[in-house]
Amino acid sequence: MRVSRNLSMLNYLTIDVEEYFHPTEVQASVTERQWDTLPSRIERQTDSTLRLLGDGGVKATFFILGWVANRHPQVVQSIVEAGHDVGCHSYSHRLVYDLTPAQFREDTLRAVHSIEDAGGVTPRCYRAPSYSITEKSMWALETLVECGFTRDSSIYPIAHDRYGIQGFERHAHTVQTPSGPIEEIPIATVKLRNGHIAPIGGGGYLRLLPYRYTSAGIRRLNEAEGKSACIYFHPWELDPEQPRVASGTIAQLRTYTGVKGMRRKLQRLISEFAFAPLGASESKLATAVG
Repeated sequence: MRVSRNLSMLNYLTIDVEEYFHPTEVQASVTERQWDTLPSRIERQTDSTLRLLGDGGVKATFFILGWVANRHPQVVQSIVEAGHDVGCHSYSHRLVYDLTPAQFREDTLRAVHSIEDAGGVTPRCYRAPSYSITEKSMWALETLVECGFTRDSSIYPIAHDRYGIQGFERHAHTVQTPSGPIEEIPIATVKLRNGHIAPIGGGGYLRLLPYRYTSAGIRRLNEAEGKSACIYFHPWELDPEQPRVASGTIAQLRTYTGVKGMRRKLQRLISEFAFAPLGASESKLATAVG
């Protein structure tokens, strides 16, 4: 049975633009020195993503890796020309909590400059690689404010072996830092009857689990809590033909499981729910859904 699109609540669609060899799970087997020696697939993956969104009449926020912007400026240009919002996903995809504050600032500004040079736009929204703004790296939010960012979407309010802040505010809100405020838009979660917080934000959860898990979670968030869901994915998740470079059973399962069915799931998702870039207001709903 076909489910009609839910226009009563605006949700947020975000895409992390990186090569298939950039994910943290892959970096255990592919070093940064090897990146330039591997065949690039980011142009075709981004084109595929843009066609998917164009067919669905959806606009999104694209968090772009500075490394990609520097080497493939046409990727940034195609995103801007298609009318999407542009954010920053760091330069080198290094985990924030592995950096010093000075290194984080340098990486962030380098990424901003690369994105500006490629697309002629200045990103004002940030997403950390692997959601690595955690309790031990909350200082990064102040640095982002000092670098000119007004929004961040780097915190996942769940328990995870690599990221997450249990007990963190689950919905969009303003965080006050010593250098000023920044809006934090956490990745979508739902609160279950037993009090457990379950992730529904897309990405691996959308690939690995049945579609109804994500769709039911978004509906619960929209209808029971009256809140928007922030959903994410990566262009490489739409590419079943990408080289399989991750090593180890867990890394391979997390990275490649469900890739073949991801496009179909995303097509269904954007047909059933209303999506827009981060920061879009309810008044922009008609434009967002096309």
